[in-house]
Amino acid sequence: MARTLLLGTRKALLTLTRGPRGWSLAEEAHRGIPVSYATRDARTGVTWAALDHGHWGQKLHRQAPGGDWQETPAPAYPEDALSGDAPATLRYIWVIQPTPSGRIYLGTVPGGLFASDDGGESFQLVRGLWDHPSRPKWFGGGMDQPGIHSVVVDPRDAQRLWVGVSCGGVFESADGGETWAIRNKGVAAPFLPDPEPEVGQDPHLLVCAPSNPEVLWQQNHHGVYRSDDGGQGWAEISDKDAGVFFGFPIAVHAARADTAWVVPAIGDGKRMAIGGAVKVCRTEDGGRSWTSLTRGLPQAGAYDLVYRHALDLDGETLAFGSTTGNLWISEDGGEGWSLVSGTLPPIYSVRFAE
Repeated sequence: MARTLLLGTRKALLTLTRGPRGWSLAEEAHRGIPVSYATRDARTGVTWAALDHGHWGQKLHRQAPGGDWQETPAPAYPEDALSGDAPATLRYIWVIQPTPSGRIYLGTVPGGLFASDDGGESFQLVRGLWDHPSRPKWFGGGMDQPGIHSVVVDPRDAQRLWVGVSCGGVFESADGGETWAIRNKGVAAPFLPDPEPEVGQDPHLLVCAPSNPEVLWQQNHHGVYRSDDGGQGWAEISDKDAGVFFGFPIAVHAARADTAWVVPAIGDGKRMAIGGAVKVCRTEDGGRSWTSLTRGLPQAGAYDLVYRHALDLDGETLAFGSTTGNLWISEDGGEGWSLVSGTLPPIYSVRFAE
């Protein structure tokens, strides 16, 4: 069981640890600075944090076990990389994805995937995706430009990976990023003139089932989807009666490929808890049915929204944080929830670490 929780927040990176009396704050880093994402590399123990300095740009920091925080060069777009008619410039580091092979991926805005094979000393743009012929059709969703927020690596084959692009859709590479195939069949995009385009879909988060990586799940802007064939085709598994449709995060059980959790919200312009009630929904049959889990969560007067990286799972323990600074944890698969803190800054990412 993981005993460390990393929270990327609007005002700091907060590290919580689990002791005999529950979870408590153990460390605060980068005080006063928005931390868009933080994670720990299970292979090396290095903790990574992406810092959004706004006007001053994006920074990347790392901390070796027992060491001090150090800044490492943030990725830079090559001079010949264009975003529209202008040179591409790093606007946001949306996700940091270390892999068992040692490669580290960064998903960024304006839609570039970067990779490092030297432990993060340097990052190179993955040109196979950047130069994909469909990229001119990508556009900004929540950001003004396209963004890569999900990088999923097949645990059986380090050369195989999927990315989620807002707004572009899902793409798969079988050769470590040299070439890419579009994987959006079956995913609707009703906000476009063509509601079933080849590209332009808006996945909010893409994950795979660790026990069967052919099973992919995505929380999309317009529904929840599942693929049983590595993204070759998608089936919508939403349940609007249960509120399962719009949302940002999705998590899948490590050992049970048919068990997943989402945190629903009111869609589009409002983006807040449905009916003022916070709930998590779980399926245990691959999305054929969903159960609402509310015990311990506020059921009136709530405005909470949970961002795409702000839900995580370790065994039967789930944790999620909201835009109103609430952090909840469940030790029993979501059946019951405990509020760890209600006074945190807005929470951007939640990740368990050893």
